[in-house]
Amino acid sequence: MSPAPKDRSGRRAGRVVAGIAAGVWLGLALLVVPAAAVQPDEILKDPVLEKRARAISADLRCMVCQNQSIDDSDAPLAKDLRVLVRERLVAGDSNAAVKDFLVARYGQFVLLNPRFEWETALLWVTPFAVLGIGAGVLVVGALRRRRVPAGEAAGGDLTAEERAALAEILRDRP
Repeated sequence: MSPAPKDRSGRRAGRVVAGIAAGVWLGLALLVVPAAAVQPDEILKDPVLEKRARAISADLRCMVCQNQSIDDSDAPLAKDLRVLVRERLVAGDSNAAVKDFLVARYGQFVLLNPRFEWETALLWVTPFAVLGIGAGVLVVGALRRRRVPAGEAAGGDLTAEERAALAEILRDRP
């Protein structure tokens, strides 16, 4: 004897819920992966220096990945840069000195948030300029719509012949 349709739908719903739960757990597991980028052999024994190294590494771009910090990247170059940051900190460099050293070596691109300078002004100003231009276009368009009288928006006043034709069309409608 086959199970009732109600039982089958209950099993199907259970499978759907189990699939969703598995997907959620998989997604959460993938979120944890970037945290493992810093290898145990890279971690400094001094927790204060390690915290500074992590803060600096979070502000530096991986030159291979380009959209990740070196703290989150598994690329070999990112590892080399993390080690270099830690070496500079152990040598006594300040956070600013470490960043300046890397900027001198790789340029502003190594910073995830480039400094505002003449060379990077276009990078910082362009988004605001585009937003301003877009807002201006919207305002001008709205003002032009207000100025146009209602009759002109539809193409101007109707002639006597057009009014008669329109009245006839509307009269014939059910």
